[in-house]
Amino acid sequence: MIRALHASAVFVVLIFTTSAGAQQTSKVTAGNIGNDLASGNHRFVIGKTAPHDFLAQRHALVKSQHPQVAVLSCSDSRVPPELVFDASLGDLFVVRSAGEDDDPLSIGSLAYAVVHLGSRVIVVMGHQSCGAVTAACSGGKSESVNLDAVVTPIAASCAKMDPKRPETLDLAVRDHIHRVAQELRVQSEILRKVAGAGKLTIIEAYYSLDTGGVSMLPN
Repeated sequence: MIRALHASAVFVVLIFTTSAGAQQTSKVTAGNIGNDLASGNHRFVIGKTAPHDFLAQRHALVKSQHPQVAVLSCSDSRVPPELVFDASLGDLFVVRSAGEDDDPLSIGSLAYAVVHLGSRVIVVMGHQSCGAVTAACSGGKSESVNLDAVVTPIAASCAKMDPKRPETLDLAVRDHIHRVAQELRVQSEILRKVAGAGKLTIIEAYYSLDTGGVSMLPN
């Protein structure tokens, strides 16, 4: 199991085959994949990202894709998973919405990645100073039913926050990440069965806007 995905961790790159032309292998495990994510995030944090031959990768991926990792993350423009993990074409199957909601479309997309594309890991990633969580915990009225759909699923996590202490918003952010990760198993029979068979790992992750580092949360 991954201990952390941040700059201070010890990174060991193990066997991880990407979908960009490399063959899959039975030696790929959730731990191996996690090490690859950690290494990519470390490169991002220190500003030394790997070179990517997008032209060759684009051609190699024309007929198929086999992303080992699916990511459910917030739509915040400051938190693009492909950049945060220094990933390349075909590496990540990304589903994004404000507040990384696990609505039916998001769950269906993740299930598709797992069943049809062979994704072995799902990363549920929230982030520091999330605007969707801030809005949900503000107590204000949404301007439309569509915005209600963004904040309503987050409301339960606002109990973790002290309205008189804005700095406690982070507790609500982290709780929401945990709730979403847990609900994926509850709401999707497919994901529950695959995870129960030991063929899927769901990771709860938190992105720091200050450092660019990603840390794994206890689940």
